[in-house]
Amino acid sequence: MSQRDLNKGAGALFRDEGQDGLLHRAFLRGEGFTEEEVRRSPVIGIANSASELNPCNAGLNELAELVKEGIREAGGLPLEFPTISISEPFTRPTSLYLRNLMSMDVEEMIGATPIDGVVLLGGCDKTIPAQIMGALSANKPAVLLAAGPRPVSCFKKNKEFTVDDVWPLCEDRRVGAVSDEDWLALEGKVNVGVGTCNVMGTATTMAAIAEMLGFALPGSTLPAANSPERAELARATGRQIVQSVAAELLPADLVTDESLENAFRVVSALGGSTNAVIHLEAIAGRAGLRIGPERFESWSASTPYVANVRPSGQRLLADLDDAGGVPAIVQRIGETIHGGVVTANGNTWDQVLADQEFPVNDAIAPAGEPLSERGALVMLRGNLAPRGAVLKAAGVHDPKLKAHRGRAVVFDGIDDLNTRIDDPDLDVDQDSVLVLRGMGVLGAPGMPEVGHIPIPAKLHRAGIRDMVRLSDARMSGTSTGTVVVHITPEAAAGGPLGILATGDEIELDAAAGTLRHFLSEEEISSRVPFAAPPIPTRGMGWLHQRHALQADDGCDFDFLRATGVQ
Repeated sequence: MSQRDLNKGAGALFRDEGQDGLLHRAFLRGEGFTEEEVRRSPVIGIANSASELNPCNAGLNELAELVKEGIREAGGLPLEFPTISISEPFTRPTSLYLRNLMSMDVEEMIGATPIDGVVLLGGCDKTIPAQIMGALSANKPAVLLAAGPRPVSCFKKNKEFTVDDVWPLCEDRRVGAVSDEDWLALEGKVNVGVGTCNVMGTATTMAAIAEMLGFALPGSTLPAANSPERAELARATGRQIVQSVAAELLPADLVTDESLENAFRVVSALGGSTNAVIHLEAIAGRAGLRIGPERFESWSASTPYVANVRPSGQRLLADLDDAGGVPAIVQRIGETIHGGVVTANGNTWDQVLADQEFPVNDAIAPAGEPLSERGALVMLRGNLAPRGAVLKAAGVHDPKLKAHRGRAVVFDGIDDLNTRIDDPDLDVDQDSVLVLRGMGVLGAPGMPEVGHIPIPAKLHRAGIRDMVRLSDARMSGTSTGTVVVHITPEAAAGGPLGILATGDEIELDAAAGTLRHFLSEEEISSRVPFAAPPIPTRGMGWLHQRHALQADDGCDFDFLRATGVQ
């Protein structure tokens, strides 16, 4: 509609005295805005990913209204707009399949609309990284507010029932140990309110990353979804984005080698989700940077694991919030943190933590007594994972399995797994290594969270609760166990996982950081390569299969990364 400058954008269009300004103001007046309101500056967009198809984000509409209050208090004009929303449980084949598309939606809406800055409202696992990636590429001032964790529930004798408690019950149901009556009752107890998973899963991990990268206000990760504290954070976020626009605090200035290191060190200290590795690499790529498995491992190996929260620890997220949240974790591992990195409020971490004293709380291990001397995430390499894989070493494990050699039992895709895993004639024992392949970014497509392979029914009935499990898939941040995921290259991209056969010997050595097979080159050359799926002929499927990168590059589309990424 512009008659003057098709490339002119941002809120200046509303202040234009010619035809463009007239029409922009006139159309807003039609929505009910006043003469004074349409001339306010800056103009702040609110990218809202609320959706009834995304229960974790269902409370964002209420937060959006509070964000608007804060923007108006600071003199700005808030204009809310929707983006696509991605729900982990509701999206098929997987939420990661749509993360890049959502990032493009966010980027184009920020760039194409007449706004000076943006508030990003996200929650469920992939919405926050998608928003950060899109905002980083658009590079207008941006502040993010997460939905916050949902309430804790209760089920039967468990008075602090969290989402990670569901998985053992699902396993018990498979072997007939949960009645129909209890199964129906469980349905009404898993989620008893809006908000994201109420443990240190991917959503909360990504909210902490947003905080550490300078997109979200310090201390904003953990307050509960419907709490007064989160309501006040919403108003504060609205006020802050107006200040960020005035200060010209741009996303490209926030994502640096130092802030990426800070973010992953905090993830390592929290016992955060393995998915953080993929998303941080994708975020780095949008900034023209690369982390790589070597740096991930170096950072994790030199960061103590200190957060005693579920699913890997004992306490609730509310306990960690009471202990001071992410700022308290930053203080606890302070020697490893770059204190000069800027936060979302414009102050450095050194300034945020100056003279701060946090209460003693067993949600954070005391100084000198970490839960582990190293971080929770272990990067693996070897001839079975030439470009890397990830093991979450925190949580419920059989400790003997961290150094283990066993015979592979191979499943080709999720249908094969579901058909055979509970077959009483399956040739498997507790020393076997379960392998699921064809579930990577191209093979599935989109790396669904199916890497937490169920224990075969006959072994589950015998009391076995952990085995070594390998996959080119992902797993939920709410899961634990000796599960190796993100094996790269994936089977469908020609990775060595694709040439394995049942009976092959596999060795995992978590302490050495290795994952390997013992096949000779002669044997490998004699085997039929894993068949990649056909490339779709149209639409998102065509785009994804031609342009999605492997896990070690963050699974971003190759054409979305900044130029110069190696």
